[in-house]
Amino acid sequence: MIRKSANVDYYATFDNFKVGVQQATSLLVGLGVFKSEASTKADGPKAKGPFNVELFAGSPDDNNATFFFNGAMSVLNPLIKSKVIVIKSGQTAFTKVATLRWDGAVAQKRMEDILVGSYSSAKVNGVLSPYDGLSRGIIAALTDAGYTKKTMPIITGQDAEVLSVKAMIAGEQYSTIFKDTRELAKVAVSMADALLKGKKPTVNDTKTYNNGVKVVPSYLLTPYIVTTKNYKKLLIDSGYIKAADLG
Repeated sequence: MIRKSANVDYYATFDNFKVGVQQATSLLVGLGVFKSEASTKADGPKAKGPFNVELFAGSPDDNNATFFFNGAMSVLNPLIKSKVIVIKSGQTAFTKVATLRWDGAVAQKRMEDILVGSYSSAKVNGVLSPYDGLSRGIIAALTDAGYTKKTMPIITGQDAEVLSVKAMIAGEQYSTIFKDTRELAKVAVSMADALLKGKKPTVNDTKTYNNGVKVVPSYLLTPYIVTTKNYKKLLIDSGYIKAADLG
């Protein structure tokens, strides 16, 4: 979104707060704290934990990064307070866990530092990662530290990038979030077409997106959790990724 401008009348995007909720939810399902993706409380086979989890967020100069993080923390905070989830590094504030420029190398270095500083005699059970590119850096750090596909923590992601879908299939990454950009393009075209015809575009959110000057009426599309259980249906059958690209 263009910030600090009165000349933005409509906005098409995905429900980015929900993306964060989904990332945290899939993390908890993977750990066994949640029974299913429909869970809103600790009702899984390992609901009492405790689990060692580390948090990563996106770039501090990206408005979406705070939506992802706030959505995830709305789910995780109660479990952190009840000590089902333990953040051994103590790094929970957005300013501490943000990753400048969404750089995988930056995430890798921070994960390495966390492992050295907080996990000399403990294991990481889960990592909240907001983006596949960061997830791969995190996986690299964990692999270098001796974690294997069998002992790799539950790691989340976003964008359903081919390399990360491969990592999911290989057992290195647990989940990603699929945002179908083809559907986003359709909504953007529909909005533009309505404006050209002198009509009001269809929106479904008039509260969330404030660009610093005004709240911009928006249309929020639905994101989807992807795991090895449904990647074929969501990504391959829909034509978003070719099966051949996954090897």
